[in-house]
Amino acid sequence: MRSPLKPLPALAAALLLSAAWGTAATAQDFNWKAHEGETITFLANNNPWATAVLEHKDAFEALTGITLRVDTYQEQQMRQRLLTVMNARSDEVDIFMTLPSREGMQFAAAGWYEDLLPYAQENTAPEYDFEGFSPALVEAATFDGALTGVPLNIEGPLLYYRTDVFEECGLNPPENLSGLSEVAAQIEECKPDMTAFASRGLAPALPYTFSNFLHNMGGSYMADGKSNLCSEEGKAAISLYASLLKDYGPPGVVNYSFYQLTSLYREGRSAMSFQSSNEFPAVMEGGARLEDTAIVPLPPGDGGSHPTTIGWALAVSQFSSNPEAAWYFVQWASSPEMQAKLALEGIAPPRNAVASDPDYQAWLEEQPVRQEWQAALEHLADKGTSEVGYPIVQNPESREYIGQAANAVLLGTSTVEEACAAADEELNALIARE
Repeated sequence: MRSPLKPLPALAAALLLSAAWGTAATAQDFNWKAHEGETITFLANNNPWATAVLEHKDAFEALTGITLRVDTYQEQQMRQRLLTVMNARSDEVDIFMTLPSREGMQFAAAGWYEDLLPYAQENTAPEYDFEGFSPALVEAATFDGALTGVPLNIEGPLLYYRTDVFEECGLNPPENLSGLSEVAAQIEECKPDMTAFASRGLAPALPYTFSNFLHNMGGSYMADGKSNLCSEEGKAAISLYASLLKDYGPPGVVNYSFYQLTSLYREGRSAMSFQSSNEFPAVMEGGARLEDTAIVPLPPGDGGSHPTTIGWALAVSQFSSNPEAAWYFVQWASSPEMQAKLALEGIAPPRNAVASDPDYQAWLEEQPVRQEWQAALEHLADKGTSEVGYPIVQNPESREYIGQAANAVLLGTSTVEEACAAADEELNALIARE
């Protein structure tokens, strides 16, 4: 295995972007039909971006003549399938969705990503505008100069809450993190038939939402090369997160990820839901929540406001037998035209130009909740951190220990001190293996 790869510094990433665009802009002879008759396989995570883009699958096939075979799973099952294929060095998958903030360093070190920078430099349609992507998202997907994925969206967890319930109960949204429990308690008393507060409880999924609590409290996952979960800030974050779910969350919350949270809130069964901005289209599906929902970032804590901000990317497998045709799907799916279409379906664009598009602005103005969603996204872009779990190659495994610690407190099998100490022991052993 190669030595762990490091994210590219922002300046270097920007220079690579400029170089890529400068070359690509001259590719006036680009031919969308260059791979007509070929077949590629896309391993998709069943999230809002994939659902939205695959509605346009026929358009891609008509444009290119390429047959797109799609293999779709829920997120955890998708990851299991991907690991099986990659460990076998199989060409069964050509394209897959990836979270650079989660597995980017690990997959890059394993050599699982095709480097997309040469394709961006030499084989893009003139209108592709690679330079238009958020430099921060490109930087997050770049390791040792290799571009491992193309940004698809920008996202992070936000607090969705029922304005009608808050009005009925005489409540205002909490101004700081410490007030969240008090508001949840008042909702439970006022509306005992509703879940007062819901967020992720599934161990490997939990760090996505928990990290915002940790950072707002002034905590960090590592300090001086060691696990820092047992810091005062870390213990306070675990205690608050676990108690909110234990005292005010839904039954079976330890099995909750984005899908369960969205269903619960959309059906009117939770008053506050701390979940992904990426779920906005699914939450609003059917229109029942359009008129009674507000969206804000998580309230600041003693450490300020440091929201979790990440983005999915589209990658090509190093073991693909047809990477050139796969690249055609990547650039079509991440093109300015497609991302402008997806923005109108609530997929937050990773290109600044799309956010200022007149059609997108008109779409935002149709509903106040859309404007609140966009304002919250701007806060994520301005103040966010992509530290979800430990900044090490074994980041995915680190998330399991974070989730287990919070769940142990939530289920009452450990005290906060016991849970964080057990996690720190495992995490320090993980760090030592780097």
